[in-house]
Amino acid sequence: MKQIEATILGQSYVLACPPGGEALLLEAVNIVDREMSAIRDAGKVKARERMAVLAALNLAYQRAELAAVPAAPAAQASPGAATAGGVAPGSADIDALVRRIDAALNQDGLLL
Repeated sequence: MKQIEATILGQSYVLACPPGGEALLLEAVNIVDREMSAIRDAGKVKARERMAVLAALNLAYQRAELAAVPAAPAAQASPGAATAGGVAPGSADIDALVRRIDAALNQDGLLL
């Protein structure tokens, strides 16, 4: 199995990668890095482990949300699908979930 080096939040990782999967893995690394950077930049979370947990939960929630909504063809898409300001549907739900997770993690000093 091939190995590639990737950087997330300034820390390097050597990752195993199946043949031909380099581009997909690097895209996944970029997504995780962006998600963790956004959490770090919000300033409420300092521990890398907590950022990683929140990023993983955000991404898993987004994936579950996409899987739960049947894909609509572009011609049949609801004209009001996007909210004001270009915010994607469900993003408020994700923000609420992040706040609930952050509150739960803050209450339990044993988690991270």
